[in-house]
Amino acid sequence: MDNTLNKYIIIDFDSTFTKVEAMDELGAISLQNNPRQEEILQEIKHITDLGMNGELSFTQSLEKRIALLEANKAHLPLLIERLRTKISDSFERNKKFFKEFASNILIISNGFKEFITPIVTAFGIKEENIFANTFVYDEKGNIIGFDRSNRLCANKGKVEQIKSLSLQGDIYVIGDGYTDYEIKEAGLANKFYAFTENVERERVLSKADHIAPSLDEFLYHNKLPMSLSYPKNRISVLLLENIHPRAVEIFRKEGYKVEVVAGGLDEDELCERIKDVTILGIRSKTQVTRKVLEHANKLMCIGAFCIGTNQIDLNACLEKGIVAFNAPYSNTRSVVELVIGEIIMLIRNIPDKSQGMHQGKWDKSAKNSFEIRGKKLGLVGYGNIGAQLSVLAESLGMEVYYYDVVEKLALGNVKRCNTLQELLNTVDIVSLHVDGRAANKNLIGEKEFAMMKDGVIFLNLSRGHVVDIPALVAAIKSKKVVGAAIDVFPYEPKTNKEEFLNELRGLPNVILTPHIGGSTEEAQVNIANFVPGKIVEFINKGNTFMSVNFPNLQLPELTDAHRMIHIHENVPGILAQINSILARHHINIAGQYLKTNEKLGYVITDINKVYNKEVITELKNISHTIKFRMLY
Repeated sequence: MDNTLNKYIIIDFDSTFTKVEAMDELGAISLQNNPRQEEILQEIKHITDLGMNGELSFTQSLEKRIALLEANKAHLPLLIERLRTKISDSFERNKKFFKEFASNILIISNGFKEFITPIVTAFGIKEENIFANTFVYDEKGNIIGFDRSNRLCANKGKVEQIKSLSLQGDIYVIGDGYTDYEIKEAGLANKFYAFTENVERERVLSKADHIAPSLDEFLYHNKLPMSLSYPKNRISVLLLENIHPRAVEIFRKEGYKVEVVAGGLDEDELCERIKDVTILGIRSKTQVTRKVLEHANKLMCIGAFCIGTNQIDLNACLEKGIVAFNAPYSNTRSVVELVIGEIIMLIRNIPDKSQGMHQGKWDKSAKNSFEIRGKKLGLVGYGNIGAQLSVLAESLGMEVYYYDVVEKLALGNVKRCNTLQELLNTVDIVSLHVDGRAANKNLIGEKEFAMMKDGVIFLNLSRGHVVDIPALVAAIKSKKVVGAAIDVFPYEPKTNKEEFLNELRGLPNVILTPHIGGSTEEAQVNIANFVPGKIVEFINKGNTFMSVNFPNLQLPELTDAHRMIHIHENVPGILAQINSILARHHINIAGQYLKTNEKLGYVITDINKVYNKEVITELKNISHTIKFRMLY
């Protein structure tokens, strides 16, 4: 499609150009002092839907609604102001398209010129290209009817209106109602696009040549200029493992297509489901292996809705130019609070006391029940969780020690141990807060339990494979460990319906929890805001700040420019080749940003709007290029 007079785009107004039905909005204004307002508005909406679905003749629908409205000419300026704030988002952001193609665009609506004309002419649409009904008023300005000589007030009015125009050329219709489909049904249009950004009507969808969740989709499908690089409805999101609904809400509000799976998926299942997925969201159970990534032909980004990322093959992601984000801070407080609570419960022997009470045993005794004040807490791992735990533990009067393979800034009075053995020999309580790297497998086994004090309290809320479970079981049975809290396990059920099988079941003074250290409402909401926020920033702007595998870049806002994102293997000369291509095509660079890691280079180049399309092909064909995309 090009900007010539033999191509026509016919656009509906209500629920297409605007997010709302104007007559419903007029009713909200005209009936505001009517005690039956809500009841009447619901009736008006019902009549509108019947008409839009083709279940009621349009003339009948119009007559019934006007009779219920009790509207006056004085209400129209208020309606127009309200409609100005309710323009469909994709129409609002594509104003340039309307101005550029003004001669090709016709508004054909069963609504009324009185409120349509002021709205659409602001977009550059010509008044002579607006076809709609007009109101009839009495001497007091009350709206009492409509001009019955107008074709658009009758059944199949849009069809008759287009016939009368004798348009020569291809015709494309964008609308949400059955009356829009009738144009195609009558053989007057090449294609009917069912517009679903604001409302979906099942009967209309079934008749459409193409479903357009936004104007961007229509423009992209017809190779017309648009404000976005790619229609957001074509960005597919797959969310696994009961990720909080807030994340679903954020992605859908952004315009992405979202699919939700309650549990995790095994490798073969994920290989099948990940085809054509743009964004993958997981928690800790799903393993994103190299094999999975080989099936991910469109994957741009992975979001780990948790702290750890060891379940993702980050090297394979780098090789394919896939960015990964996690939530390093969002659930820290939740984990720390559970650790503190469990320490108190275990040192007071509460699990056994509670179990005894459930069995009818009254054992009122202070035996094996202690305060945590003055006890020595040992933290294996002093990252975000370990550091915050040390602060809270100290405030409760505990003496805190930590061991970490990396030198960390110690907070408060916490003491650093030079070796793991030194820490295990010293403390009364051991709490693990290490990451899931392969080197940490069985970090705590028979030898390490032997190093601990007799009667130690032991907690693991980090990763399941860092503890040798048979060694822990033996330590509990021998009373070396007199209390344990375990939240993570080498194997965890994929769904809530699968039985949890583990040797720790039934042991005394042992708290077992189903990997819920970070599972509080507050933490899940924090994560569900944080991770999608980072992903959307990457998709929309190219920002990789806080990515766990990509060079971190935080970019300025993109204004009046194209942004080229070039991901390549980290070899010499790529930046020079990019700039050489741009120079050869006389393209000015408005801004350029480069960051690398040991494997990958990430170049962002902002250029002015005018460029030759051949430039894109040349940039994609640079040797060692992994991925390339344009943003604007």
